[in-house]
Amino acid sequence: MTIKRAEPPLTANERDMLEGWLDYHRATLAWKCEGLSPDQLRERAVPPSSMSLLGLVRHMSEVERGWFRRRVGQADAPWLYCTDDHLDGDFDDVADADVAEAFQTWRQECDHARAIAAAVPSLDDTFADKGNIFSLRWIMSHMVEEYARHNGHADLLRERIDGATGD
Repeated sequence: MTIKRAEPPLTANERDMLEGWLDYHRATLAWKCEGLSPDQLRERAVPPSSMSLLGLVRHMSEVERGWFRRRVGQADAPWLYCTDDHLDGDFDDVADADVAEAFQTWRQECDHARAIAAAVPSLDDTFADKGNIFSLRWIMSHMVEEYARHNGHADLLRERIDGATGD
């Protein structure tokens, strides 16, 4: 499958702009993983980092789930890859991880996140978690930042794996 990334709009209302940037960064992570074998996706960065492209995909599943299902949707959504005793299971436990399952789960979490966010009337609506109050605007901006930061990691991982570069 060839990943198509839609450029975010140059002019739009705030919500459409945030959704556009978030979807662009979601597609960028998929693009950085495109065409690699399961072993390449599991390949680690340099020690002591346990980061891999597969780990990034699993991590972003956890992040999407945490912000949108747990906080915005107020759902009791258990961890997918992490536990209270092993908070980095998404990154660390990739040696035997099912690549197809990880990508399917990530895509499903992104779809759920889109649906949950779309059901919120305003970017100003707020959600409480552990004594903090977050607006949907803050959450969506944070998600753009989270993907942008990890897509930088994905750039370096991909270049190390096969020399592929690109924005």
